[in-house]
Amino acid sequence: MATLTYVYSDSTAVLGPLALYAEPHCYDLCAEHAERLTAPRGWEVVRLAPEVLDQGPSHDDLLALADAVREAARPDPAPAVEELPSRTVEVGRRGHLRVLRDSGEG
Repeated sequence: MATLTYVYSDSTAVLGPLALYAEPHCYDLCAEHAERLTAPRGWEVVRLAPEVLDQGPSHDDLLALADAVREAARPDPAPAVEELPSRTVEVGRRGHLRVLRDSGEG
C-alpha cells in the first residue's frame, strides 16, 4: 500500500508510505497499482521507499493476545437448572422464555 500525492507546481507525483490520515488530493493505492504507476509525459515520479523494519508484535499486541487466550480458556458457567414443582410441565420454549402449564395433579 502507498499514498500518491501530486505536486502540480513541480509536475511531480510523489508515491510514499501509506498516509496516517486522510488528506485532500491524496490517493491510497494497493501494492500492485503503486508498483505500476506512471506519470504523464513531462512529469517525474518520486518514490519514497519506506523503511521496512520487522519489529514483531508490540507490547500491546502481546497483552491483547494473552487476554484473548485467558478469555477463551475460561470455562462457561454451567446453566442453572431450575427445579420445577412436580405438577408444573414445560410445554414450549422460545429463546430464553418457557411456557409452563400446571398439570393440575398433586
